[in-house]
Amino acid sequence: MKIMHCPLNGPRNISEFTYGGQVHTMPDPKTCDDPSWARYVFYEDNDIGIVREWWQHTPSSYWFIAERHNGSDDILRTYDPGELFTDRVDFQTPGGES
Repeated sequence: MKIMHCPLNGPRNISEFTYGGQVHTMPDPKTCDDPSWARYVFYEDNDIGIVREWWQHTPSSYWFIAERHNGSDDILRTYDPGELFTDRVDFQTPGGES
């Protein structure tokens, strides 16, 4: 049985988690063109090594970041996104409402 450490809920069976993609720097949504936004949303790096990924503990809906070696599938570290992200992104709709 594979175990992943959830920063909120502790060690849990891997079946309780959902993969959410690699962590990338988000381009500015106000100035970014469509191809750049599509690369950010849909594409991942395919290099072997340590990657930062979004994971969700599905029963609690808690999102966190895991550092994992994608060649060996070893999970090296998990942590709250607040350790990496400090600013909130304010998305505005064309009408000015968020």
